[in-house]
Amino acid sequence: MLVSIADTSAPAVAVELAAPGATTVDSQEFTASGAHSVTAQLAAYDITEPAPPPPPPPAAAPAARAGAPAAGTPDPGSAKAIAAEMVAARGWGTEQYDCLVALWQKESSWNVYAYNASSGAYGIPQSLPGSKMASVGADWQTNPATQITWGLNYIQGRYGDPCGAYASSQSRGWY
Repeated sequence: MLVSIADTSAPAVAVELAAPGATTVDSQEFTASGAHSVTAQLAAYDITEPAPPPPPPPAAAPAARAGAPAAGTPDPGSAKAIAAEMVAARGWGTEQYDCLVALWQKESSWNVYAYNASSGAYGIPQSLPGSKMASVGADWQTNPATQITWGLNYIQGRYGDPCGAYASSQSRGWY
């Protein structure tokens, strides 16, 4: 209980306060001594605690990334087998390989000689222009390992991983 003591020529004001969890007080007495002496006595009263505020809404889940269908086991020696090894060497899992297979299936059908006449894109990763892949090897026009290395470097630098590139391709139609 809190009692405000005011000048006796003005009406006194008493304000009830209670600690959280208190529910009922049978009686309480308060005495203040000094230049003025006041005794206040209070009979039973109830304290109602306000309801606690509702919990905050749950944090929004991160946007789901586009997953790709399972690619399966590639034929030994194929461009997809080379890519599977390179994906694993980067520490990416099967999901990333699945995304890469779906992405490059759409882009070039995994054809090392794929050429897009309207854009000039070339090879398995559809490098634009194809000559950018020369930064990885002089055999960029014919070697799937050179093209895949360049493509994975590009994907990692721009999208973080193959599923990031695949999600971008799904939403924009290109990566």
